[in-house]
Amino acid sequence: MVSSLLPSPTKHLRPMHVETILHMKEGLGDTSYAQNSSLQRNSIETLKNIIINSALDVYISLSPEQFTLADLGCSSGPNTVTVAGEIIKKIGGICHKYSIPAPDFSVMLNDLPTNDFNTVFVNSPEFIQSLKDFAEIDEWGHPTVFVAGVPGSFYGRLFPRRSVHFVSSCSSLHWLSKVPPGLFNDIGQPVNKGKMYISHTSPPEVAKAFYKQFQGDFSKFLKARSVEIVSGGRMVLAMLGRRTQDHSDPSTTLLWELLAQSFDLLVSHEIIDQEKLNSYNVPFYAPNIMEIEEEVRKEGSFAIDYIDIFETKLNASGDARKDGKVLSMAIRAIQESMLSHHFGGDIIDALFNNYTELLIRSMEREEIKSVQIGVVLRKLSDS
Repeated sequence: MVSSLLPSPTKHLRPMHVETILHMKEGLGDTSYAQNSSLQRNSIETLKNIIINSALDVYISLSPEQFTLADLGCSSGPNTVTVAGEIIKKIGGICHKYSIPAPDFSVMLNDLPTNDFNTVFVNSPEFIQSLKDFAEIDEWGHPTVFVAGVPGSFYGRLFPRRSVHFVSSCSSLHWLSKVPPGLFNDIGQPVNKGKMYISHTSPPEVAKAFYKQFQGDFSKFLKARSVEIVSGGRMVLAMLGRRTQDHSDPSTTLLWELLAQSFDLLVSHEIIDQEKLNSYNVPFYAPNIMEIEEEVRKEGSFAIDYIDIFETKLNASGDARKDGKVLSMAIRAIQESMLSHHFGGDIIDALFNNYTELLIRSMEREEIKSVQIGVVLRKLSDS
């Protein structure tokens, strides 16, 4: 009875329904994801050989007449069909070498329904024509390629049973299906005040809440794919992660800490209020290798053929001002939809002006790296 009389600081806040809110900045403008996805491209480049070789292994071992590959979390930038194109070229080259017909290719591009699929498909004819041009030069004939968009959350089913040969997902699985429950106490007050992710100042229940949400989500992801992927098929997954057991590992949390500091400056200038900031949490989790391995083992449908950590320097050019601006724009393109939903769009420019300056100062002091985990999973035979 007493608790019902206490004011709840969250009662007027709109809940974040990730599936309808989270999307990369649409269009082709200066702040769009299409113009600010170079960091994701670097991530893909790091794993490109692993992705292509894994897809080739599937084709060589199964030799299907129709080869289906799916990109989960495809977004809308220039990276969307790059790797799919490379896979198709390699398989076509093998078929030409051994004088066998190339399979029909189905390229399934998945993201949340709010993704800018228009931008994706504007470039689709150019993508298919580039493959045909390559095939003519390489003298293996015209590939038959079908491209389709599949809107929906990859934490549920997306494709028919045993219909997919190869899946790749880069820079997506660190996003959770929802903000973890358990970040507010019994009277609706936030337990992670002033922070939107796990911090060294966060109470233990915060890390537990984020980890529990990751466990549930990743398990659902594996279960859904286990139904859809043929026996012997492969998945190559890449997600932001951490090296250590420590959830507040600075290599994972630094960029979130700087964003929180950027918000603190807005609070100090009374642009937003502290209560609003305290109630904001992100649907994000950076696992370590052991946490990924444990969920794969528990689900039981896949074997881990490969898993490793990759680091990418975020201030690689040596020009802190340039690198800071690039990183700030990239993060804005990813997070603007969520931030605008919670705080309103009017604060975005001021927030990222602050963020850019804090990133530049940090890059002037130290090297900043992105930690990624890459894993290759092989679908086991259906029992």
